[in-house]
Amino acid sequence: MSGITTVINQWRQTRTNRKKKLDAPDMDVASQWQLMWWKFKKHKLAVISAVVLILMYLTVVFCEFISPNLSDTRFTAYKNAPPQKIHFVDADTGFSFRPFVYGMKESINQETFLRTFAEDKTKKYTIHFFVKGEPYKMWGVIPSSIHLFGLGDKEGAAMFLMGTDQLGHDLLSRLIYGGRISLSFGLVGIVLTLIIGLLLGGISGYLGGVSDTIIQRIIDFLICIPTIPLWMALSAAVPRDWSATKMYFGLIIIFSVIGWTGLARVVRGKILSLREEDFTVAARLAGASDLRIIRKHLLPSFASYIIVSVTLSIPGTILGETSLSFLGIGLQAPAVSWGVLLQDAQNLETLAHHPWLLWPAAFIMLTVLMFNFLGDGLRDAADPYK
Repeated sequence: MSGITTVINQWRQTRTNRKKKLDAPDMDVASQWQLMWWKFKKHKLAVISAVVLILMYLTVVFCEFISPNLSDTRFTAYKNAPPQKIHFVDADTGFSFRPFVYGMKESINQETFLRTFAEDKTKKYTIHFFVKGEPYKMWGVIPSSIHLFGLGDKEGAAMFLMGTDQLGHDLLSRLIYGGRISLSFGLVGIVLTLIIGLLLGGISGYLGGVSDTIIQRIIDFLICIPTIPLWMALSAAVPRDWSATKMYFGLIIIFSVIGWTGLARVVRGKILSLREEDFTVAARLAGASDLRIIRKHLLPSFASYIIVSVTLSIPGTILGETSLSFLGIGLQAPAVSWGVLLQDAQNLETLAHHPWLLWPAAFIMLTVLMFNFLGDGLRDAADPYK
């Protein structure tokens, strides 16, 4: 019996040791990407930021379904209405598991002669999920009328969880729609910046000589010009009669033409340190073209640093679009972006009475912070041996 017990204990110990060996990362045989992932998971703030950004992008991708109203729907009876509170307890019926909002009644302030709103507790509207509302086309293709949440088609019912603007638009819906333009602007803009920066930086670092001199002088010229005035000058040159789509891509080209310089400098420096390595010389002796050596051998060697640089550049692109739209020389209504929405907050008198118009600024700050935290985590993970 003791022999059987010994064998069982040895078998259990073997299983435990094997499991520990499988769970423990093998630093000696792991790839660069595995090392980055293990190091990135330890950066809790970066992981949380990545989750928040994924949720934000999923929200704007399905903005027609998630927003309770369409972006251009006006509620003329509720201009500059304050945010409504979500309730679970009613004075008459007590606690309710289903959330609800009260109606709003309008009054005129006798001192300031401004329109004010207060809760009308005689009108109670229950919030439902997957309700039928205004018809829309998802991504302009799939017709539907189902919204994630709302009050349904009840007569006289209106829900403004973040208030309304001076034209009676639901601010929450416009924030979700505006996020599609502002958040996508950073991604689409960085793609063109990435292409230009990698191409010119690779040529400058690998070929050197005259091409290196010309490219570096162009970079010096662009860097020495103040960024915001240059953005404003180029944006002012864009025709005002362009459609929102043309203006969107026109601004992307402007930001990409200016923003590739930093990435090109990073790529050039890395390639200068790698172009004389043994694997580069071997590829050159094997007859590989210069473009193939840059694309297949050099760029993958420091891809992690490129990812970090791109991640940290996206917030700058988003802030640039927001700044130009806020100043009135970027995107214009009827296009909806966070910068366009912030135009209503330019008037301090209006802002003093309607502070909820600053909601777009809160979303911009959250996005920039999340990208910065994510970039910090990727920057630490890019050097997993540190």
